[in-house]
Amino acid sequence: VLTQLSKFWFDFVGLVVPNHLLATEIKDFPPVLAPFAGILDKRSMLVKKTSVIPVECVVRGYLSGSGWKEYQATGKICGIKIPKGLKESDQLAEPIFTPSTKAEKGHDVNISFKDVEKEIGPGLAEKIRKTSLELYTKAALHAVSKGVIIADTKFEFGLDGDELILIDEIFTPDSSRFWPLALYEPGRPQPSLDKQFVRDYLETTAWDKNSPPPELPADIVAKTSQKYLEIYKVLTGLDDLA
Repeated sequence: VLTQLSKFWFDFVGLVVPNHLLATEIKDFPPVLAPFAGILDKRSMLVKKTSVIPVECVVRGYLSGSGWKEYQATGKICGIKIPKGLKESDQLAEPIFTPSTKAEKGHDVNISFKDVEKEIGPGLAEKIRKTSLELYTKAALHAVSKGVIIADTKFEFGLDGDELILIDEIFTPDSSRFWPLALYEPGRPQPSLDKQFVRDYLETTAWDKNSPPPELPADIVAKTSQKYLEIYKVLTGLDDLA
């Protein structure tokens, strides 16, 4: 699902920014991979290698998750002042760019845009901010036409020489919050079709969030798979994985 949904979105936003996708069909992969076709088919993509920009590019259109917690504590998200009196899951006046560190270990940490400018330079920082907001806006319009709210999402970018390249995955249940529009009700957590279901399950366990997470029970895996397939079908209009 993650691979095929990313492919759909890479095609959909292709005019906004170039991406790293080269091929998703096994026949287009290097011949040395042919013996592994059964494993790789529909689960992999051939991509262009880039120099990864060390910033998680998060765009939020709604107040949820770590953004909601930060707003409650400070009235801001990543240094951006947010109007008082908003409720959990409220739509923001306009989408905001709220970057975080790209941590190799542990959890990512929210940072300000000034921190991004210091890390990668003002010119590139503004480019990834503008591109991230444009990507979110384009995809959010498509999603809402299908009855889905994209509450927030994450992008990663790389450089191929001086060219900005969209990499990793985009608008998947692992990188985004997807809410059914018909069930949307501000003031509470929303029903979702993404990995929030797994997060919610882990909150019921004794996991300390520092050690490796526990193995998921079979029924949680099955329900998660069902949610992922559902959002794939809704967003792409396809009945089966491509």
